[in-house]
Amino acid sequence: MAKIITGHRVGKDGKIRVGCSAVIFDKDREKILLTRREDNNQWCLPSGGMEPGESASETCIREVEEETGLQVAIKRLIGVYTTPDALIVYRDGNKIQLVALCFEAEIIGGDLRLSCETTEYGYFSYHEIQELDLLLNHAQRIKDAYCEEMTTFIR
Repeated sequence: MAKIITGHRVGKDGKIRVGCSAVIFDKDREKILLTRREDNNQWCLPSGGMEPGESASETCIREVEEETGLQVAIKRLIGVYTTPDALIVYRDGNKIQLVALCFEAEIIGGDLRLSCETTEYGYFSYHEIQELDLLLNHAQRIKDAYCEEMTTFIR
């Protein structure tokens, strides 16, 4: 489990890490797929960190399949999310300033399942998501996905 430290430019104490998350709507575009994380029991979008030699879309596709069993295609970039005023500190001492890319993805195959990182999953409406213990930095990404603007958010 990690903790987030906030303060003026605390990101300077960490390394830059690129992460990718996926918004996957149901067929009626009313609900979004969320997973419950094994490490902190919070709900979140399928997501994870970029590995050397991967593109951002490849990272997103790999993370979705690892965490949910679903195969997806990337439809669009919803937004880029970063701040120098937040530092993620992991139990092992690693500190990162996150640069997160959030994509809308559509299911093209696979079967929805649990994984070693995912203890539960479900599709939730925007209203239902407000009642969940949600990974904090995913709230803005979900809000941006639901507003359905076709421009990319830079936050």
